[in-house]
Amino acid sequence: MLIGVISDTHDVLSYVEKASKIFNDVNVEFIIHLGDYIAPFTLRLLASKVNARIIGILGNNDGEKLGLLNIASNYNVDLVEQPRSLDLAGRRLLLVHGFGSPQDTRELVYALAESRRWDAILYGHTHEPDISYKRGTLILNPGNAGGLLYKPSIALLDTDRMAARLIEL
Repeated sequence: MLIGVISDTHDVLSYVEKASKIFNDVNVEFIIHLGDYIAPFTLRLLASKVNARIIGILGNNDGEKLGLLNIASNYNVDLVEQPRSLDLAGRRLLLVHGFGSPQDTRELVYALAESRRWDAILYGHTHEPDISYKRGTLILNPGNAGGLLYKPSIALLDTDRMAARLIEL
């Protein structure tokens, strides 16, 4: 299964549009958003443009939670607080946005990977792309789709091969 992974859109609608087109062009079956949509209109734009079902978590900058949850309900987006463990395509995934500093977030994610409880840990928050493996667990940060601090990017996750690739927006 091919899954689109996006994070930290931060209301930059032009990149949300680009990401939506890429996800549609490659026919992802699901899209995972790892938080920091910021405003409900960003989630609405993404949900209205993509052909795949969206599964998401809230990030530290998602202050308008009721608005985001309302949009999620209207567009059949599965949106909850972090962390979130889910089984998808026969794989066990852990979704986290992040906590504290980028260094704290990476330390937490890599420590969780040590447990081998998940096939992949997907995270955001740092805005920095990361594809690595720790004790057989895929660690994936798609970077940020808002173009803040680093070039804007998303990722594609192939659950059959447990491999990911980054795509610059």
